[in-house]
Amino acid sequence: MMLRPIGILGGMGPEATSLLQRKLVEAVPASDDRDHIPLLIDMNPQVPSRIAHLIEGAGEDPGPTLAAMARRLQDFGALALAMPCNTAHHYAKAITDAVDIPLLNMVELTADHATKAIGSGGCVGMLASPAMRRTRLIETALRVRGLSVVWPADDDPMLAAIRKIKIDGPCVEARETLRAASKELAAAGADLQCVACSEFSLIADSVAAEANAIDTIDLLVRAMIEFSQTGHLGETE
Repeated sequence: MMLRPIGILGGMGPEATSLLQRKLVEAVPASDDRDHIPLLIDMNPQVPSRIAHLIEGAGEDPGPTLAAMARRLQDFGALALAMPCNTAHHYAKAITDAVDIPLLNMVELTADHATKAIGSGGCVGMLASPAMRRTRLIETALRVRGLSVVWPADDDPMLAAIRKIKIDGPCVEARETLRAASKELAAAGADLQCVACSEFSLIADSVAAEANAIDTIDLLVRAMIEFSQTGHLGETE
């Protein structure tokens, strides 16, 4: 089988990019090295802060840096792009405008999965960066499909947990914050919870036991395998 190479816009953060690669390796039923998905990874931790640009309103626009990364990956032979940072999908148009290859868009993958999983009229609980809430990026995609959205009442602990993970990795404090937010969403009636921050993906096993949850990184992994093996965009079409 000819496997198509996929370019990863990485470094946001580095651990999340490594997590995506590990999950991708684990998801492929391989009997030999050649069975695995060929990857081109631009691990660029110097991408301007999405939080600074979207929440604080004082940071540099990450769009041009992401567009340059996308062009490099295409030039080196990538036939599709993947980006394991949910918030950075706010800049998806800058990326797709810069290249002639598709972006396997986690926002669209998540909205499509939620529609299939719980149906129109269902409620999705978001475990994500407050920047995602502010841009209404994923919320818009969900509402277009007839789904309602609920968020944790207080953004501050979520943002603090994301920053804590970037500094200390998957720590106990961040796990407790995620579990509490997940319990809150379950109590608020969420039919499905979306772990939609790649820092939270590192501690996705800390969601509340009663939660029906999906990690957006897992959805991206499935799409990458499908595209590499078939050349089709699957749920992104």
